[in-house]
Amino acid sequence: MTIETIFQIFIEAVAATSLMTLFSYAVSAAAREVYKEPLLLTYVMSFLRIEVSLNVKSILAWVVHYLIGILFVIGYHVIWNNDIMEISWLTALILGICIGSIGIAGWMILFSLVPKKPAIDYKGYYIQLFIAHLIFSATAFKVYLLFNWP
Repeated sequence: MTIETIFQIFIEAVAATSLMTLFSYAVSAAAREVYKEPLLLTYVMSFLRIEVSLNVKSILAWVVHYLIGILFVIGYHVIWNNDIMEISWLTALILGICIGSIGIAGWMILFSLVPKKPAIDYKGYYIQLFIAHLIFSATAFKVYLLFNWP
């Protein structure tokens, strides 16, 4: 993997994760619910036996959130650069549906690990999370095209 590819993956992941997160924050504000993934990750971490301050847990939550975005974008690159799926809006939609489903399953598992569940509207959270992953996928696709335009 070249330094250019690493840079591209980083830019794609930051752009896609940031837009997805902005969407979650906007829906959170509009619905007056806590749908903010980094905040919910911090909440989950507060129940795990991680002996660091709440501030450090908050920072870790943001880092984990962006690292997951990087992993998804690496997956997109493997799929697109090895011709597993064509590079298209349809593929971006399919990948968004896949990672949206993975995201929902991941959060269900995380919430099952904590003894006290956060007081949120779970149906609303999962719906916005799914849509947020479609936004992630569309953004990753568009930035990928910017780097790989013939």
